[in-house]
Amino acid sequence: MKTLNQNLSTPTLLSPLLGAYYFFYFALVGVYVIFLPKALLDLGYSTVEVGIIYAAGPFMRFVLPFVFRHYLTLTPKIYLLSLLFTFIGSLLFIGTVESFWIYLFSNLLFGAAMGVSLPYIETIALATLSKSRYGKVRLWGSLGFMGIALWLGKVLQTPYEVLYYLSAMALFTFFFGAILVKYDHTSHASAQDDKHFSLSKYWAFWVSIFLMQVAFGGFYNFFTIYETAQGISLEMVSWMWSFGVICEIVMLYFQGPLLQRNLLHILQFATLVTSLRWLLLYFFPDSVTLTFASQSLHAISFALYHTAAITYIFSLYTQKKLAQQFFLGIAFGLGGSVGAVLSGQVYGEKIFLIEAFITFMAFLVLLIHQKRKGKLA
Repeated sequence: MKTLNQNLSTPTLLSPLLGAYYFFYFALVGVYVIFLPKALLDLGYSTVEVGIIYAAGPFMRFVLPFVFRHYLTLTPKIYLLSLLFTFIGSLLFIGTVESFWIYLFSNLLFGAAMGVSLPYIETIALATLSKSRYGKVRLWGSLGFMGIALWLGKVLQTPYEVLYYLSAMALFTFFFGAILVKYDHTSHASAQDDKHFSLSKYWAFWVSIFLMQVAFGGFYNFFTIYETAQGISLEMVSWMWSFGVICEIVMLYFQGPLLQRNLLHILQFATLVTSLRWLLLYFFPDSVTLTFASQSLHAISFALYHTAAITYIFSLYTQKKLAQQFFLGIAFGLGGSVGAVLSGQVYGEKIFLIEAFITFMAFLVLLIHQKRKGKLA
């Protein structure tokens, strides 16, 4: 009876700790993505050097799953080491930022460590929480990302302050992440022993999530530039960004009932909606109202899509931590890198038309996946 009561109370005990982890992890991401690039420019880095630096993390996130597939197993010990090296990497930034090559190495270490931590936690969350509860806990990550953006936008004075905040967020992530190890009840069998784990079996699904993130490259890297070029003020664009995150938070809170439906159909719907989102930006770039409307779709194209995708992957594979690593690596690693490079090459008035086409391709490939999966069943 005692064990039963403990199991029933586990989600209640776990939720605040997961929420804290997500809050500080994504606050850490916010500092790294929003403020550190400008800090590097202020410290004398060229835009080319910043581009190389920011290719390091996605590259490591793409490589890591293959390392774990053949050589390592994501055990609690490896996870704790990843938290430790995330913090150590953030400290190394402070001491190495004046030297491009040593700082690049620090980013490779930091990117590798970050690529291990989140898939491990996502597996615990998906294995323990209900679909409805997961979204309500995961939204704390969005709050952390938005909160640090609003706070640092007001208080930052020097480039080095960015690095200090980065280390502080890494320390809090380490603290709350380490506590969560005791809630890991999933298998730690070696992936090398699982002959059934295969990317090629569901290749169309992996191609689709790759294309989906490639199409986000134009948004993440050029949305601000694209909109300000239409005469919209930078302050208004910042509100557009914040509005998108708010819609994301609302979806994460209320998406539970939707996730009880067919997850593959949800992914197809979200992919089509994302294609529409980019078309709105292409056809009405100078309309504040319709741009806000397109930003409201972030609730579907990011929040709902992301949760449906990781939940769907969780149901496909027995090697659940490894599968989540591949999702992070193929989507946000390889897809993010290719999307950043491609968007820089095609930037112009047709950038979001191109992104809409790529997203529609992702939808068509999902249809292929649905047909192939039906035959495999």
